[in-house]
Amino acid sequence: MDLVALELFFIGLLGLASLAIAFVAGTVLWNLFRGQR
Repeated sequence: MDLVALELFFIGLLGLASLAIAFVAGTVLWNLFRGQR
């Protein structure tokens, strides 16, 4: 088992997860701000 490949895989997974979380949070905040006006 290649340790570097595993590390890169987990880093990519973490990046994707954080991107998805940031996208969802941004969408929710955008809807909240837009709904207040």
